[in-house]
Formats: sequence, C-alpha cells, structure tokens
Amino acid sequence: MDSSEKEKKEYQQAVKNLSPKSPIIKDCVWAFFSGGAICTIGEALRKWFEMYSLGKDNTALLVNIVLIGASAILTGFGLYSKMGQRCGAGTIVPITGFANSMVSPSIEFKTEGFILGLGAKMFTVAGPVIVYGLTTSMIVGVIHYFLAG
Repeated sequence: MDSSEKEKKEYQQAVKNLSPKSPIIKDCVWAFFSGGAICTIGEALRKWFEMYSLGKDNTALLVNIVLIGASAILTGFGLYSKMGQRCGAGTIVPITGFANSMVSPSIEFKTEGFILGLGAKMFTVAGPVIVYGLTTSMIVGVIHYFLAG
C-alpha cells in the first residue's frame, strides 16, 4: 500500500470518527410525519376548494399554487430551512420542497442582480431535477408506447 492510499484511509477513518452519529429512526419518523402533515394540509385545501365547485383541474391547480406560494414565503423568511433541518426529507419530497429549491438560490444570489444573480442561479438546484425528470419521463413514455403498442 503506497502512502497516498494510507493517507486516504486515515482521512476516511478520521472523518468517520469525528462525524456525528445520525439518529436514523428519529430522522425517519420526523420525515414521515412532516411530509404527511404537508400532504394532509394539501388534502384539506383540496376539500376546501371542492366546496366551491371549481372543478377537479382548477381545484388541483389552486392547491398547488397555495402550497408553492406558502413554501416560497416560508423560504423567504428563512423558516423553511429551519423546518428542513428538523424534518429532513419530509419537507423535500412534496411539491413544497421543489419550490424551496427554486427560491433558496434566488435569495442567496439576489445581490448579484436580477439577470446574473436571481435569474441565473434560480435553477442551480432545480435545473438537474427538471432535466433528468423530463428525460426519464420521455424514456418511460417511449418504452410504454412500444410495449403497450
């Protein structure tokens, strides 16, 4: 074993020893209940909008608008990141997490201006999600087309 491999192993061991131990069960419980709470809020909104007989499409649209708007506002005030620290993936998975991933870089780089700051950095996190999500959906669509064909 040469010295660089030995240094890498020593470094990895030091990182492992110094890294805090993650309470996986506790984190999973927090993620489950926080994600469930967000989805429950979405369902309550859907039921509330249905009372106004807006139709299925308009109701779904309004629920998404409210959830995305609330996420963006909470991100702007720095509250969504605090929720994310406690709840983990529970705040990332629903549509609110996507809104947060769009707003956070925009806020961080707003001092660089609207074009090179806000506009350019808005998609640093969400861009790959959009690209690979669309690519995957197109591949699955083509496979479905030929298999169902």
